Amino acid sequence: MTVARLPARSPNLNAFAERFVGSIRSERLARIVPLGERHLQSTVRTFVSHYHSERPHQGLDNALIDATRMAHGEGPVRRSSRLGGILNFYYRAAA
Repeated sequence: MTVARLPARSPNLNAFAERFVGSIRSERLARIVPLGERHLQSTVRTFVSHYHSERPHQGLDNALIDATRMAHGEGPVRRSSRLGGILNFYYRAAA
């Protein structure tokens, strides 16, 4: 394994990580004041869980990564809320 030195302030080296950091900063951390390291870690952990399981992804034609979470029933629409209502996920309950 060799260490590769990267130029300073080059944001396009890892576009996926930069997109994620931009998303979490603008969408969530701008609305929350972390009260400590544990609070920040809990907030980031909750956002990552939402990001990977409940958020529609444009690369998948706005489908969820975990398609089993999407119920196509005739039941009422329900809301799952996280971080005090900042993150919401709407789904149809089984009838």
